[in-house]
Amino acid sequence: MSQLSTPLATTPGIMLVRVGQTGCALRWDAQAACWRWPDPQGSQLYAWPVQDGMPSGVRLLESAGLIACCRSGRVLLGLGKRLGMVEPPAAGMSARPLQAQVLATIDAAEARTVISDGRTDRHGNFVFGTANTGADQRPIGSFYQYSTRHGLRRLALPVVVTARSIAFSVDGARMYFADAARGDIMQCTYDAERAKVSDVRMFAPAPAPERGAAIVDSAGMLWSVQGGALAQYDADGHPRQHIELAREPVASMAFGGADLKQLLMLGARGGLYGLPPGVAEGLAPGVADTPFDDGPAAVADSQRPRHGD
Repeated sequence: MSQLSTPLATTPGIMLVRVGQTGCALRWDAQAACWRWPDPQGSQLYAWPVQDGMPSGVRLLESAGLIACCRSGRVLLGLGKRLGMVEPPAAGMSARPLQAQVLATIDAAEARTVISDGRTDRHGNFVFGTANTGADQRPIGSFYQYSTRHGLRRLALPVVVTARSIAFSVDGARMYFADAARGDIMQCTYDAERAKVSDVRMFAPAPAPERGAAIVDSAGMLWSVQGGALAQYDADGHPRQHIELAREPVASMAFGGADLKQLLMLGARGGLYGLPPGVAEGLAPGVADTPFDDGPAAVADSQRPRHGD
């Protein structure tokens, strides 16, 4: 692992469509064959089918900044300090505003923290972190695992100002994470069944602050948002590619489409971007997100004892 000593050539993204006011978390919904993302400023949840012309949105009664697709077809949302569930309409169909079923309240006694990043692990648990939104910017954010079997379990990782870059290796045994205020991408051994972590160490130092979302492709490469651009690292933490958008910072990215061969980037102001054909053709496919396991054990917040608050 080493700092980037010479700048990599920058690849420009190609705008495909622009919808909404803000972008934060992009996901590929394999069941519905569409891209999904929330717009927290406009309180919308968008869907863009691969065979349709334009994305469609449905209004949320609460603003969401994070999503995960579920085994049932529903969508898990990060709603400030709460995790909630909604059942979206079929892409292109109109619907009434969606009210989320609340599943858990996070760190209820601490008013400064909100959910800031997260995704499912390879076993269908939702792993996420929190951020300190207060002016003091003290490191009081934590990392958690949420499942219908075990509820909320705190992961024994260092506290952070803003949790970001949560991703998992192809086999699910390694977890990546970062504090956006510091930038370095960290890694650890991850036991999904026991919600245990160990061997915390650096994966890649930060040439630029403000880490964002992260994903891992089928070749074990880590893709990380940093300083408004998208960087690719090999499995040893060495930088490989650098991608920028001309009109806005990168907010998130996801592999999707046929055989997960298409990498799309979501801009911070709602633009969706692809890669030039020559660059896209040389990439390894993505790894499918394991849907969140929202089986019969899922219960509302009022029915589940709170752990880790």
